[in-house]
Amino acid sequence: MLRTTALYSKLKAHGIPCSEIISMSNHTTMQVGGIASVVAFVRNAEELITSIREAKNHYVKFVVIGNGSNVIFSDDGFDGLVIITGNMKNFTIEGNIIKADCGASVSRLAVAAQKAELSGLEFAYGIPGTIGGGLFMNAGAYGGNISDVVVSSLCYDTQRDCIRKIDLDEHEFKYRESIYSKNPHLIIIAIMMELVPGKMSDIIAEMNKNVRARKEKQPLEFPSAGSVFKRPLGYYAGEMIEKSGLKGFSIGGAEVSEKHAGFIINRGTATAKDVMDLIEHIKKTVFENYEVELECEVRFIGN
Repeated sequence: MLRTTALYSKLKAHGIPCSEIISMSNHTTMQVGGIASVVAFVRNAEELITSIREAKNHYVKFVVIGNGSNVIFSDDGFDGLVIITGNMKNFTIEGNIIKADCGASVSRLAVAAQKAELSGLEFAYGIPGTIGGGLFMNAGAYGGNISDVVVSSLCYDTQRDCIRKIDLDEHEFKYRESIYSKNPHLIIIAIMMELVPGKMSDIIAEMNKNVRARKEKQPLEFPSAGSVFKRPLGYYAGEMIEKSGLKGFSIGGAEVSEKHAGFIINRGTATAKDVMDLIEHIKKTVFENYEVELECEVRFIGN
C-alpha cells in the first residue's frame, strides 16, 4: 500500500492523469473485477514509458490495457498499477499508410480508412477494442486479421529500457497470437498499417454487412469480454458449446449467450468468479463431449 501510494504521488508530480482505488468493473467491457490500487490514464508514449519506469522504480507490478474489451480482472482486484492507453488515440493517414497510437479505436480507424477510400480494415468495423489490443492478439473477423495490414510497430522494451521497432516478419503472427502476447516485456506504443485503394461504395457496403452480422449474431446488448475462446483446429467453439446444451446456462450473473454460445454475458450481477467458474464448466463439458481442450482468448488479470 505504501509503495502504490508513493507511486501515485510520483505519477501526479509528472502530470500524468491517475487515480487511486479504482474498480476495474468500470474500465472493462465485461464490467466485473475488483479494485486496482492505482490507474494511470496515459495520453502519449512519454507518459506510458514514465508510468512503467516509475512502477519499476517503486517495485510495483503493472499491467497495460486498452479499453478493457478482452480482459477480466479478478474480484480481488490488482494490487499494482493499471495503465490504460485509451487516451493514446492519435493517428495519421499519408497515402495508403495509417500510423496510429496504440489506444486508437479499431472501429474509428476503419471509418477513417473508409473516408480516405482505403480498403483492408472493413473486417475491423465494430470490433470494440483498440488497435494495440488488436495487434497484441492479432484480432480478426470475417476473413480478415490485423496481421494482414501491419507493416511495423513501435514498442517499449521494459527489459532493455528502450523503444524498439518491430518489422513485419518479426511479429511472429499466428492465430490470435503475436510477439507481444508471448513477450509481456514488450509494450506496444504505435502501429503502422498499409492498406490498398478501394471504391468507397464497396468499402461501405462491406462494413455495413459486417456490422449487420455482428448485431444479428453477437449479444451486443449485454456486457461481455467478446469471444471467449479461440477457434480449435477443425472445430468452432461456439458450435461445440451450443451442441453441448450450454446455451443459456448460467453461474451467478454470468451466462452463456443465447444468441452466440461463444460469448459469456454479464446479466448485471456477475462477478469475475462467476465468469471464471462458467468458463471452467464450459471447458470441462466440451472436453467430455469432444475431447477438445478449449483455449481462452480473454486475459485474466489479478492478485
